[in-house]
Amino acid sequence: MTGRRFSLTRFRAVLVKEFIQMFRDRLTFAMMVGVPIMQLVMFGYAINSDPRALPTAVMLGDNGTYARSIVRALENTSYFRVVAWPAGPAEAEKLIAGGEVQFIVDIPTDFGRRLLRGERPAILVEADAADPVATGNALGALSELGSTALMHDLTGPLATLQPGQSPFEIRIHKRYNPEGATEFNIVPGLMGTILTMTLAMMTAVAVTREFERGTMENLLATPVRPLEVMLGKIIPYVFVGFVQVCVILLTGRLLFGVPMVGSLSLLMLCVFVFIAANLSVGFTFSTLARSQIQAMQMSTFFFLPSMLLSGFLFPFRGMPGWAQVVGELLPLTHFLRIVRGILLKGTGWPEAWPQLWPILLFLVVVATIALRRYRQTLD
Repeated sequence: MTGRRFSLTRFRAVLVKEFIQMFRDRLTFAMMVGVPIMQLVMFGYAINSDPRALPTAVMLGDNGTYARSIVRALENTSYFRVVAWPAGPAEAEKLIAGGEVQFIVDIPTDFGRRLLRGERPAILVEADAADPVATGNALGALSELGSTALMHDLTGPLATLQPGQSPFEIRIHKRYNPEGATEFNIVPGLMGTILTMTLAMMTAVAVTREFERGTMENLLATPVRPLEVMLGKIIPYVFVGFVQVCVILLTGRLLFGVPMVGSLSLLMLCVFVFIAANLSVGFTFSTLARSQIQAMQMSTFFFLPSMLLSGFLFPFRGMPGWAQVVGELLPLTHFLRIVRGILLKGTGWPEAWPQLWPILLFLVVVATIALRRYRQTLD
């Protein structure tokens, strides 16, 4: 009967044992402490749904006082930051197609003369609306520009131009996503996010499972070399990744009408490099983890920053500088720019290469670490 009663001594022994095991499992303990801290820092400091100081190119056909006042008024809204002064439409097109600027402001050559005549000249603002969240508030700020930009210039005899309607007109041209459909931005982003989540985790768990069950040693006892084993374990997941991409592209086209403006072959080439980068991450985790659970936990540490700091959920340019630096190190950041550019903008190889080579560099570095760790694990 005594053994069936609740014993404080036995309870304390089990409690102490659990705490000891928890502190010995350093990775799990780090997950419990690190993930909440990571989320607090990212959501508190890095995430911003109202991006400002967006890069803007200005084609200044009229360099007069009124045109310069409008440019200053644009920057004073805090949403626009002039970073380029293209000489013509071809140069401006290259900037917005490559993602270097978010807006192109075109002030015509006869702007000042037509303004003084009371003809309400038009200023064209072209916006990269592939991400509607990134441009929505900035375009909304333009509605106040007409009544405030020239307040200090239209004085004296020109004061009659101030009352009533704006003395000039702003025409907004939303490019790549004129209707502002969020699915045009989310569905291509899901391609990279799903590949990052599934491939890194599946590879890490699959290889770790072999070590955990002791079957890897049996496999290596055969004439098969370690590199051959590694490639044989990874390549099937390359096909899995391509199947996922095809399903996302087909579903996005049929259900949401997501266009395919660019080259499918270029997209598949970039997809292959991105898949290889994620598989190399998963394989590296498998050389560090002691169990499948630890491999999944490590994958979470990689996936969470990738999802939050890549520009998938929140505008990349809305994040502070340090968060953008971290985001630039993640392959998902560059892949999102590639896939959205190919699908929505029709970008080609010259525009894709500046985003592809960082993924290639990431692949080389992580694959080298994985191979060295793999050999050490086998010894």
